Amino acid sequence: MTPEAQRPPSIRDVAGRAGVAISSASAALNDKPGVSDETRARILSVAKDLGYVPSWRGRSLSAKRAFTVGLVVERDPDVMGDDPFFGAFVGGIEESLGPRGYALAVRVSRDARAAATGYRELAGNRRVDGVFLNELLVDDPRPESMLRWGMPAVGINPGPGEFVFPTVRQDGTKAIVEALRWLARIGHRTIAHVAGPLRYVHAVERLEAFRSVLLDLGLDPSLVTEGDFTYQGGYEAADRLLAVSPRPTAVFCANDLTAVGVMNRALDLGMKVPADLSVIGYDGIAMGGYTRPTLTTIKTSPRALGRQSARLLLDLIEGSLPMDAQASVPEARLVVRSSAGPASTI
Repeated sequence: MTPEAQRPPSIRDVAGRAGVAISSASAALNDKPGVSDETRARILSVAKDLGYVPSWRGRSLSAKRAFTVGLVVERDPDVMGDDPFFGAFVGGIEESLGPRGYALAVRVSRDARAAATGYRELAGNRRVDGVFLNELLVDDPRPESMLRWGMPAVGINPGPGEFVFPTVRQDGTKAIVEALRWLARIGHRTIAHVAGPLRYVHAVERLEAFRSVLLDLGLDPSLVTEGDFTYQGGYEAADRLLAVSPRPTAVFCANDLTAVGVMNRALDLGMKVPADLSVIGYDGIAMGGYTRPTLTTIKTSPRALGRQSARLLLDLIEGSLPMDAQASVPEARLVVRSSAGPASTI
C-alpha cells in the first residue's frame, strides 16, 4: 500500500486530481470567489470522490477562527449528571454547529469564580470564536466583559430590558400563571414555592411570577424557601416547608429535580401525593414521566433553545446578524400529571 493510500486525502490531492492550483482548490472548497462555476463544480466533485475532509487547523489559520464556540456551566460536577436539561440543551446546540463546521467547548465549573475563570480562558485567550451566556446572573458582569474583549456572545433567557448581545428567550411566565390559577381553582389556598438560587435571573423571574399570581388570587405569597436546583435541595426544602403551620397543600418548584426531591421527601414522611400535597415542577425533563406519581410540570424546550442560540451565535460570528437581534422559541406549557390534584377537604 502506498503512503498516499494510508493517509487521508489532502487539499494538494484534490488540486492535483482536478488539475488546478492549490489556491484555486482552496477558494472552491471554502466557497470563496476566484474560480469559475465550472471549475468550482469540478473541484467539489473531485473532493467528494476522494472523500476529502477539510483540515480544521488549516481552515482555522486561513479564516483566523477557531471554529469552536464555548459554553460554561456553573454546576457541581458531582451532580451535573443528574440534570438532563443540559444534555438536551447541548444536543440542540450541536444540531446547529455540526452542519456549519463548528465544535463546542464545554467547561463545567463548581462556582461563580471558577465559571469566570472558564470564560476568561476561553474568550480572553481566543480559544473560541463566541460564547453562550446561559444562566444569567442578576447584575451579571459577563456581557460587559465579552464586549470589552470583542467576543461575540448570545444571551439565553436574559431578564427584561436591553441586552448588549443578541438574545434567545422562552417565556415561562404564562405557564406559571396557568399552573397556579389551576391549583387555586381546585381548592388550594396555601401554596408554597421552592425557588432556585436567587442570584440567577430565571430563578428571580419564577419567584416574582409566583408572588404576583398569589397576590392577584388573594393568597399569601410568603411561603417561599430557596433551593439549589438539585434533588437533595428539594428534599431538604420539603422539611422546611412541611414544618410550618398551616402546612401547604401544594408546592411549585423552580425545576423538576427539586420537585422530585420535594415529592419523595413527602412520601418518606408518610404523606400521600397528591392527596396531602400537590407538587409541580418546571423544565419537563423525561424523568418526570417515570416517577410515581408522575410529575406535573411546566415543560420547556431546551433542545430548541440550544438550537436557536447556536444559530444566532454563528450568524453573529460570521457577520450576518445585528447586535440587537432577538429570537424566541415556543412558550413553555403546563403538563398536568398525577402529582397534582384537588386539595384535601379533610
